[in-house]
Amino acid sequence: MQEISSNISSQALANVQTLAEKVNAYGRKGLEGAINTQRAYRADLKHFNTWCESQQISIMPASASTLSAYAAHLADTHKWASINRRFAAIKKLHELNDVTLPTQDRQFRAVMEGIKRVKGIRQQQAPAFNIKEIKNVLRAIESNTNTSLRNKAILLLGFTGAFRRSELVALNIEDLTFSEEGLIVSMQSSKTNQYGDCEEKAIFYSPETALCPVRTLQTWISTLARDTGPLFVRIRKGDQLSQERLSDKTVNDLVKKNLGEKYSAHSLRASFITIAKLNGADDSEVMRQTKHKTSAMIIRYTRLENIKQHNAAMKLGL
Repeated sequence: MQEISSNISSQALANVQTLAEKVNAYGRKGLEGAINTQRAYRADLKHFNTWCESQQISIMPASASTLSAYAAHLADTHKWASINRRFAAIKKLHELNDVTLPTQDRQFRAVMEGIKRVKGIRQQQAPAFNIKEIKNVLRAIESNTNTSLRNKAILLLGFTGAFRRSELVALNIEDLTFSEEGLIVSMQSSKTNQYGDCEEKAIFYSPETALCPVRTLQTWISTLARDTGPLFVRIRKGDQLSQERLSDKTVNDLVKKNLGEKYSAHSLRASFITIAKLNGADDSEVMRQTKHKTSAMIIRYTRLENIKQHNAAMKLGL
C-alpha cells in the first residue's frame, strides 16, 4: 500500500514538473514575440552590450543611471523611433529574465522627455510614387530574362497586393490560386497576423499585358517549372534560377534600382494606399487588401504631401 502511494506521489510530482515546464515554455514564447521582432531586438541588444562594455557597465540588470546615460548617448546619432526601439529590446531582455527595468525612474523619464523635445518625434516615412511612375517603370521592363521577369513580378505583386517585403519573400507557389477572375494569395502569417490565421488578398487582371500582375506571375511560375516551394528565388550568375528563397533586402534593392533611390520596398505598400484613396477607395476597401485593423493606420500610411491633393478646400463650391 505504501509502495502504491509512493508511486502515485512520484507520478503527481512528474506531472507538476511537466506542467511547469510547459508554462515556462509558452510564457517565454509569448514574451519573445514575432521572428522579425526577435531579429531586430538581437541587433539592438548587441549595440547596447557593446556600449555597456565600453563603459564597463553590466548589461543586466540595468540601473536608471545606465538607461539615462545610454539614452543621452543614442540621442547624438539616433532618431526618436530608433531610440524607443532600442529600449524596447532592453526591456524585453529584462522581462525574459524576470528582472524589473527601472523605466519609471524620474531621472530617466526626464531625460527621455528632453530628448523627445529636442529631437522631435516625426518619423521618416517611405515616400509614395504615383501611378504614372509605376506604369512607366513596368512598361520599360521587357521580361526577356529570368531576372527581369522575376523583378517585374515582385513589383506588380508587391504594389497591387500592398505587401510588406517580408511577406513577399515568404510566399510559396502553393499560396497562389488562379482563376478566371484573377488570383487569390493566401498568407499564413504576417506582421499583423502572428497566430497562423489564414489571410487572403485578391489580385486582378489588367487589360494591358505589360501591367498585369496575374499574367506576369503565371509566366514567372511556368519559368520555375515546379508546383511548390519559394515563389521568389535568387538568380545566380548567368541568369540561372536557384532554389534559394529571395531575401527581403533584395526586394528593397530592386525597388530602389527601378523606381529611384528615394523609394524603398515599403513604398509599394504606401503607394497602394495613397493611389487607392486618391481614386476614391474607402478605408474598408483598402483595409481588405492591407489587412490593417484600424482606419487610423490607413491615415498614417496615406502619403498626400501635395497640399492640393485630397483637400476639402476644393469642395467648398466657391
